[in-house]
Amino acid sequence: MPQDVTEIFGGALAARVRALAPSMTRSVQRVAETVAGDPAGCAALTVTRLAERTGTSEATVVRTARLLGYPGYRDLRLALAGLAAQQRSGRAPALTTDIAVDDPIADVVAKLAHDERQALADTAAGLDTVQLGAAVAAVAAARRTDVYGVGASGLVAQDLAQKLLRIGLVAHAHSDPHLAVTNAVQLRAGDVAVAITHSGSTRDVVEPLRVAFERGATTVAVTGRPGGTVTQYADQVLTTSTARESELRPAAMSSRTGQLLVVDCLFVGVAQRTYDTAAPALAASYEALAHRHR
Repeated sequence: MPQDVTEIFGGALAARVRALAPSMTRSVQRVAETVAGDPAGCAALTVTRLAERTGTSEATVVRTARLLGYPGYRDLRLALAGLAAQQRSGRAPALTTDIAVDDPIADVVAKLAHDERQALADTAAGLDTVQLGAAVAAVAAARRTDVYGVGASGLVAQDLAQKLLRIGLVAHAHSDPHLAVTNAVQLRAGDVAVAITHSGSTRDVVEPLRVAFERGATTVAVTGRPGGTVTQYADQVLTTSTARESELRPAAMSSRTGQLLVVDCLFVGVAQRTYDTAAPALAASYEALAHRHR
């Protein structure tokens, strides 16, 4: 079996089996491990034959299929048959195709997991570490850092700001366009403004970055479009992957994964650079939160 097929489908199925193993009976576990260990071979077996192969009953096989996220054994077998067909053709299974409205939940998990891994790999491969290093140095030395983002990008902006706050830096996330511009006007040399926009042209994000740029702040753009409008006002451009969207997987979902990787890289770099102050600040925040929940 080609390695990519095993890793994408078989690997996801095996991981599902491992996660559910503690709640499985011994007979169900035998069926699940057999299917995960030889998905293409099991595709050729009827429910009766699989029960015989695993020394269990047909009812146990059906219960196992349902536990793995399929309505019944027929649905699981169809998925395994698709894998077998891909194996014979030598092509990887079509896990990056659109999620269908009637896909079993196990297939949804496998497809999304594959796409998320691919988005992370593509973003990491395309990330300019020189520009990332420059952005890290600027944020580490900044008087304050403002982060702009709306919609799903706004959630990523909040994530970056709260991480910087936890290591003792002054950081604010702005999703309201009027407040974003109002705050950008107050920035100057020595401050940093970070704009997060997958399209690179979101006006409510581009405008405050333009204002910050004109005020002399160091500006950073996190975007999936390196040629987008936002890059005109960015001293550093950190690009994310541009995954294809679909009806059940809009661009906001596809872009968020890469954006979170970039801001995590930015944060860890800043934490490394400011370790002497970051470590005590992070420990203090952990202690304060732990005390609150006692």
